[in-house]
Amino acid sequence: MTSILLALIIGGAFGVVLDRTGAANPTLIGKMLNLTNLHLAKTILLAIGTGSVLMFGGQMLGLVDVAHMSVKSAYIGVFVGGLLLGLGWAASGFCPGTSLVGAAAGRKDAWTFIGGGLLGAAAYMATYPGSKDMGLLDKVGGGKVTLGTVPGAKYEGLTMIPGDILGIALGAVFIIVAFMLPERLMKKADVVPAE
Repeated sequence: MTSILLALIIGGAFGVVLDRTGAANPTLIGKMLNLTNLHLAKTILLAIGTGSVLMFGGQMLGLVDVAHMSVKSAYIGVFVGGLLLGLGWAASGFCPGTSLVGAAAGRKDAWTFIGGGLLGAAAYMATYPGSKDMGLLDKVGGGKVTLGTVPGAKYEGLTMIPGDILGIALGAVFIIVAFMLPERLMKKADVVPAE
């Protein structure tokens, strides 16, 4: 019961942060994707970079147990699903997590997205046998692999570079890019009133 309560508290706090940064606002997502307001992109890069440095640094110091690291298998269906998720995110301004935050904030369009996601999940379940027969669920590139080799992990690395060092370096790059990225790459389109 304690772990469920802790998960609810952490999830709620994360939801508040998503809401406050604008990650659950489809208008800001659209502005980020059309490169006219990169504040959210900078926030995402900073969060991923900081999380990577802390996690991999914690692993190196023995503060984070490698056994808790979970790596999903790579297969063609993951790439197809990622493409569909990206298209849905661009079209709606929501991803599964931000739609829940939007729904909690009272956005009706978030509820529509959640309904569509549930229908998509049902469609996947109905077509699962066919997807498996077509080879969409066959492992690619060795299945569960990581970019670098992590000591004590049960996953192979694609390179001989220590995974902790690689994770910290990539995290640092994300942090640097977050600070160097301008507020916008494209100018806002001038709105001309209709006559």
